[in-house]
Amino acid sequence: MAYFILKNFVLGPILHVLFRPWIRGKSNIPKAGAAILASNHLSFSDSIFLPLKVSRPVTFLAKSDYFTGKGIKGAVTRWFFKATGQLPIDRSGGKASEDSLNTGLGVLERGLLLGIYPEGTRSPDGKLYRGRTGIARMVLQAKVPVVPVAMIDTEKVQRIGQTVPKIRRVGVVMGDQLDFSRFAGMDGERAVLRAVTDRIVYDIMRLSGQQYEDVYASTVRNRMAR
Repeated sequence: MAYFILKNFVLGPILHVLFRPWIRGKSNIPKAGAAILASNHLSFSDSIFLPLKVSRPVTFLAKSDYFTGKGIKGAVTRWFFKATGQLPIDRSGGKASEDSLNTGLGVLERGLLLGIYPEGTRSPDGKLYRGRTGIARMVLQAKVPVVPVAMIDTEKVQRIGQTVPKIRRVGVVMGDQLDFSRFAGMDGERAVLRAVTDRIVYDIMRLSGQQYEDVYASTVRNRMAR
């Protein structure tokens, strides 16, 4: 109920007036049943504008830091993520990765839409980076279709580290559904996981027009930080 009110009567109307978001390929989203929306990740605002343009609720697996912030900003962020149905996950690796996988599978088992950023983190420079194979494991175990998504110009609204967003138009492009059922039961094969992940990222690249770099975004961000 909180999600419905926030999207349709509180935040949604304001965002539509200010940013005039557009969407193309909306008919590619299943009208019912579970599916994964696999998107590029340019900005914090991706998690706002993507579900805003989808008629069905979208659940994201958000890093746990968003739920533990302090002060007024932390409280507002925590309220927003809970109100929009986003789930906290630990990205530290190891058992945390397995727990994140199970959390995502739980969402899909309930017949819901799950939003995932295959790159694992926001792009530090607007390029598209190598996908993490966790998405492939989830796809093969849940046996659900994948809808590749391209967020357009959201990095111009809110870059990394930018607190106050700029007003400009943004877009969402939905690609054709991808079916990986032919790889059922092969979620333990590393080559298959990499092939499935690369195909998803390739379709995102085709939709977004981004330059692709075959390296993890987190690696580039660490280099830039040093």
